[in-house]
Amino acid sequence: MSETSYMLMVIATVALATFATRALPFVFFNSREPPELLSTIEKNLPPMILLLLLIYCLKDVQWFQPPYGAPEIFTIVSVTALHVWKRNAMLSIFAGTGLYMLLIQFDVLSFLFG
Repeated sequence: MSETSYMLMVIATVALATFATRALPFVFFNSREPPELLSTIEKNLPPMILLLLLIYCLKDVQWFQPPYGAPEIFTIVSVTALHVWKRNAMLSIFAGTGLYMLLIQFDVLSFLFG
C-alpha cells in the first residue's frame, strides 16, 4: 500500500467517524426526548472541561518565584470579568490568549517585582 492511499484511507476513516458522531444523536433521538443523564452531561460538561484546562494550565506555574503567577492570575481575572460582562466565549478565549501572550512576551508585569 502506497503512502498516498494510506493517507486517503486515514482521512476517509476520520471523516466517517466525525460524521457518525454528529449524525447518531439525530438518528437515536429523532422521535423522543434524550435521557435525563444525557441532558445533565450536556449541561455540565463544558464547565468541567474548562476547569480541567485551567488546572492543567496552572500546574507548572512557579508560585514562589517572580513573577509569582501574576500574569496567570491577572489573565484569569480579566477573562472572567470579560466573560461575565459580554457572555461571549470566543471573545473570552481570544482576548485571554492575547492578553496572556502580551504579558509573557513583553514581561509587562516585571515592574511589580523589581
